[in-house]
Amino acid sequence: MSEMISIPTLEGDSAFGCYIARPEGTPKAAIIVIQEIFGVNVGIRSKCDTWAKAGYLAYAPDLFWRIEPGVELDADIPDEFQTALKLMGQFDQDVGVRDIEAVIHAARKAIDTGAKVGCVGYCLGGRLAFMTATRTDISASVGYYGVGIDNLLRESHAIAHPVMLHIPTADHFVPPESQKLVHDGLDSHPKVVLHDYPGLDHGFAAESGKRRNETGARLADQRTADFFAQHLG
Repeated sequence: MSEMISIPTLEGDSAFGCYIARPEGTPKAAIIVIQEIFGVNVGIRSKCDTWAKAGYLAYAPDLFWRIEPGVELDADIPDEFQTALKLMGQFDQDVGVRDIEAVIHAARKAIDTGAKVGCVGYCLGGRLAFMTATRTDISASVGYYGVGIDNLLRESHAIAHPVMLHIPTADHFVPPESQKLVHDGLDSHPKVVLHDYPGLDHGFAAESGKRRNETGARLADQRTADFFAQHLG
């Protein structure tokens, strides 16, 4: 069962929309799916539905709600891609992480206070997943083709729980020198595992559309599923 619900902010002064997909029976844990710059669109909702079928309580918060609530854009439509870039330019990522933390609290309240909660993000969401790992007590974090993580490595000392990053080597938003910095900064971190995908580009694990690479997406998604099975139960 899935629906849109309302999540209170950490400050309790407002609330934002969040797609939720519930499994049959008692959830084994919760997973927060963190949007790309295209909002909580059909692809992000589909990812939530997949996690629910696997037994997790899945959330996808509308992180652009302060700018424009209910954004749903298609990466394959040029005008909508440009709209997404403009929204990203207006988005406060620090505040976005606080909204993700509010969802962590809501998830634990929905299951129990000791429940494990993981997050998985894509593009902008991949960056936010890394920030969530360094700034909250999230139980496990996965980032797909996160942009600008090389500029966040100063926060890596704060990672207390497992992190997995999927890195396509031909990512036109993350040049090879940035990828090298990420590897140099995180390869030896005891809580972090990195996976490279030779020749693949940004967005290779999109649910559908021109960006998707079927072989790469299936491999990365299986690694993510195994990672959460290990660290969330």
